Amino acid sequence: MRVLVTGGAGYIGSHTLLQLLQNHHEVIVIDNLSNSKAETFEKIGTLSNRNFKFIQSDVLDQQALINVFEEFKPQGVIHFAGLKSVAESVAFPLLYYDVNVVGTLNVLKAMAHIDCNFIVFSSSATVYGTASKPPYTEQHDTAPVNPYGQTKLTAETLIKNWSDASAERKAVSFRYFNPVGAHGSGLLGEDPKEAPNNLMPILLQVAAGKLDKLSIFGNDFPTADGTAIRDYLHVEDLAQAHVLALEKISVLDKFQILNLGTGRGTSVFELVTLFERENNLQIPFKITSRRDGDAAESWADPSLALQVLAWSAKKSLAEMCRDSWHWQITNHPR
Repeated sequence: MRVLVTGGAGYIGSHTLLQLLQNHHEVIVIDNLSNSKAETFEKIGTLSNRNFKFIQSDVLDQQALINVFEEFKPQGVIHFAGLKSVAESVAFPLLYYDVNVVGTLNVLKAMAHIDCNFIVFSSSATVYGTASKPPYTEQHDTAPVNPYGQTKLTAETLIKNWSDASAERKAVSFRYFNPVGAHGSGLLGEDPKEAPNNLMPILLQVAAGKLDKLSIFGNDFPTADGTAIRDYLHVEDLAQAHVLALEKISVLDKFQILNLGTGRGTSVFELVTLFERENNLQIPFKITSRRDGDAAESWADPSLALQVLAWSAKKSLAEMCRDSWHWQITNHPR
């Protein structure tokens, strides 16, 4: 299949790009490199021994998108490009609506322009909010509590409306939880240009001595050890789901929402303890106050993804911890 990947230089996009190439798809990537690096593509070329085309462009540039679609004529799109910080979305909501909603609208317009009918969308479990109790199924009510989650839900609605408008169109929207880990080679991992705001990349910087201490936001949640519980998913498992969805999309429902996760919750303390044990390290930490909007517990019921895609998470939390540290010391040695 000829596949266009938006945001293919990013953390999840780069791992998905590699798997697409390894599955012998023809790929073109659009990325503005706002929070990623072009060197990632050299590593993907080394690992895949395959050629692909990269165009540095922005999903907000409608004419540039149309030009790429007209030239490449993709049969399917995997759409990652977007902003993803909850805190930043609260401070700059209009920016998030611009990139995440208008950007998605522009992708759909470009697809409609050349009759490209298949899209896999990288959404988020933040669309569920905090009102419901986990494990989350696809039937849970959606009630995002921040602009980031709302923009993802709005983009899902756009994609559903687009797919409903033509019998030929099909879409998959993945609501996933907490991707961590890195490629087993140590060449690909989460390497943001800006200061990280997710637990694992911050944990890695503390372990590497770049930060003094890990801040744990709250130890007074109604959980066994008082820290928040999340569903951590290896990025390679997550990438595999995106590739599988595109390869099977012709036999799926017109608009298929799927949760991706392990179906198991792990507390912050449990993750830190396991990371220390697996990598023979000690992580200094401090307890700080809870962040607004943080749920006590959030994990997936991924059974529908198993039923529809024959997909399930294969890699363990121990592998996530080892692969993350392997990537850190390979790319940023102490």
